[in-house]
Amino acid sequence: MTNNEIEINGEIFIKKSEMKTVGEYKSSPVQIVVLNRGWIVIGNVSEIGSKTMIQNASVIRNWGTKDGLGELAMCGELTETKLDKCPDITVETCNVVLVMNCDQSKW
Repeated sequence: MTNNEIEINGEIFIKKSEMKTVGEYKSSPVQIVVLNRGWIVIGNVSEIGSKTMIQNASVIRNWGTKDGLGELAMCGELTETKLDKCPDITVETCNVVLVMNCDQSKW
């Protein structure tokens, strides 16, 4: 817990003044996020307290690459890539396995 958080009955809260607005999230960079249990998503990634939010999110069902996930991050969506659009995703940051930076000009 940080100085900007408080825990009540096991739930962590942050000050409203510390929260970003939706508009601020959308200015965050496009990144690929690998989550527990094999979920791989792409979108605008931000962190608030113990939560990671992914806006403009898509689940990457099929990478469609020859050189792995890094190729997708560097080259953008390929012909064989399958992206499943979905609503914004919020997860506990402890469920994030890795975050891969993407070439913003390709996404």
